[in-house]
Amino acid sequence: MREFTKITITRKGERMARGGHPWVFADEVLDVAGPVENGDMVDVVSEKKGKYIGTGFYNHNSKIRVRLISWNANDRFDQAFFERRLRYAIEYRKTVMPGDDFKACRLIFGEADGFPGLTVDRFQDVLVTQVLSLGIEQRKELLFTLLLKILGEMGEDVKGIYERNDVKIRELEGMTEGKGIAPVPGSTLTEADLMPVITENGLRYHVDVVNGQKTGFFLDQKYNRLAVSRICAGKHVLDCFTHTGPFAMNAARGGAASVTAVDISGEALKRARDNFALNGYENKIQTVEANVFDYLTDLEEKKQHPFDFIILDPPAFTKSSHTVKSAFRGYKEINLKAMKLLPRGGYLATCSCSHFMKSELFVQMLHEAARDAAVSLRQVEARQQAPDHPILYNVPETDYLKFYIFQVV
Repeated sequence: MREFTKITITRKGERMARGGHPWVFADEVLDVAGPVENGDMVDVVSEKKGKYIGTGFYNHNSKIRVRLISWNANDRFDQAFFERRLRYAIEYRKTVMPGDDFKACRLIFGEADGFPGLTVDRFQDVLVTQVLSLGIEQRKELLFTLLLKILGEMGEDVKGIYERNDVKIRELEGMTEGKGIAPVPGSTLTEADLMPVITENGLRYHVDVVNGQKTGFFLDQKYNRLAVSRICAGKHVLDCFTHTGPFAMNAARGGAASVTAVDISGEALKRARDNFALNGYENKIQTVEANVFDYLTDLEEKKQHPFDFIILDPPAFTKSSHTVKSAFRGYKEINLKAMKLLPRGGYLATCSCSHFMKSELFVQMLHEAARDAAVSLRQVEARQQAPDHPILYNVPETDYLKFYIFQVV
C-alpha cells in the first residue's frame, strides 16, 4: 500500500506525464484524494482506472501543481534515492566537462537531472545553488549534505555552498527570498571565499557569487565562446552585451586585432575590466558604457563601419509566451543593425537564451533581418548550450540557447 495521497489528472496531463514531462499544471488536476501539505510527495494517477503515472512534489501555491521526480512505482524516496541521483548527475559532468571544465560547470540543471527547481553551479571550491521549488526547499539540507559528501569522495576540493535564492519567482511557490552561506555539516566556506577565480578556455575570471547575475557567471556559453575565439585572428571585434567580458576575452585570446566591449551596466564593465587585467588584456580591450541599440544606431547614422566581427549575446528579451512578438522585433532590430554595419565577408555571432524564442522563430527572424539588410548569411556553425546544461527531448524547456555564427556575404 502506497503512503502518498493520490492526485488524479486529466487525459491531457496524463499524455504529457507519460511522455516524460515532469510538470502537472493546476488545470490538469481533477481530484486530490486525501490530505496533503505543500511540498509533500504525491502519487499522480490517471483519470481512467486510476493507474499510476508518477510521483512528485505537490504545491497548491504554484501553477505547476505537481513536479514529478519519478515514474517508477518501486522507487523509495530515501537518502539512497537522492544520493544515487546526485551521483549520476555529477558523474555525467565529469565525463562531458573534463579537466578544468569540471571545476567551473553546472552540476545540477533542474528538471534535466530529476531535481525540479534546483540549480547547482560549481565555481572552483564554491558551489552556488538556487532553489525554485518548495519540494526541493524542504529537502535541501539532505541534498546539500550529499553534494559535499559525493564531491569529497571524488577528491574534489569544495569548501561549501552559497545560496542565491534572491529571486521573485520563489514567492509564487510560497517561499521567501534570501541569500547566504548554507549551514552544511563539514562546510568551511567563509565570506572571504565568495569571489572565487575560475578558469574557462584557458582564461581566468573573478566570479561574484554574492551579487553577480543569477549564480554569478553564465556557464552555458563556454564552448560557444571558444568557437568565436577560433576565428577571431586579425579581426576587429565588437562584443555587444559583454556583461563581465567573456566573449571579448575569448576574441582577444584568439588573436583579434582589436576588441570593443559594450554594455549598459557600468558595474558589469568594472567587473569585465577586472577580468581583462587578470589575464593581461587591460590594454587590448576597450570598454564602452552604452545601450547597445543606441550604440549600433549611432554607428549606422555616422556611417562608421570599424568592425568586421560582431557578437550579439543579449539577455533574454522574453520570459513568457505573451511577449514573444515584441522579443522578435528586438532581436530583429539588433541583428539587422549588425548586418548592415558589417562589411561583405564580415562575421556575425548571434544568439538567444530564451526558451520561448523557439529555434524556428529565431531562424525566421534571421532570414527577415538578412533580407532587409540586403545580405546573405553563410552559416559557419549552429550551436546550443554546453553539455553541462543537458537538453532532454521530452522536456522542451531545457532546450533554450540558440547560437549561430555566420559570414555576411
